[in-house]
Amino acid sequence: MSAVAPLAFVYDRCASRGMRARSQLEMRITGCHAYVDGMGWALAGGTWIDRGADALSSSRPCLSALVDAMRAEAGRREVLCLVHNWGRLATDTTHRLVFQRRIVEAGGWTVTTFGETDRRSRVALTIGCAGGAR
Repeated sequence: MSAVAPLAFVYDRCASRGMRARSQLEMRITGCHAYVDGMGWALAGGTWIDRGADALSSSRPCLSALVDAMRAEAGRREVLCLVHNWGRLATDTTHRLVFQRRIVEAGGWTVTTFGETDRRSRVALTIGCAGGAR
């Protein structure tokens, strides 16, 4: 693509309602924003956070909204979903790969604040991802 900075969409999930969980969520989001700044990426408006039962479901309404927003921008610039770590998508590998596949199909890629990425394996994610559910 062009020299335009990639557009980062920040995602997280939080099933717990306690003060500690909220504090940890805030720290992860702050870390994601700092990572975006450090990489020189542009930050997409808003942060997508699935909460409560949605954070544990396979439908993930906020992640679906993020994917839709990402798809709308993908034709104009490089887009990515930034999470603190892979567990923020899902602790179960099969579910995580399904979510990553949705991001790839929207034209993006996923990266963690630890520098892990599926950017180079995007083709593999679209070819044989377990499940096939969306």
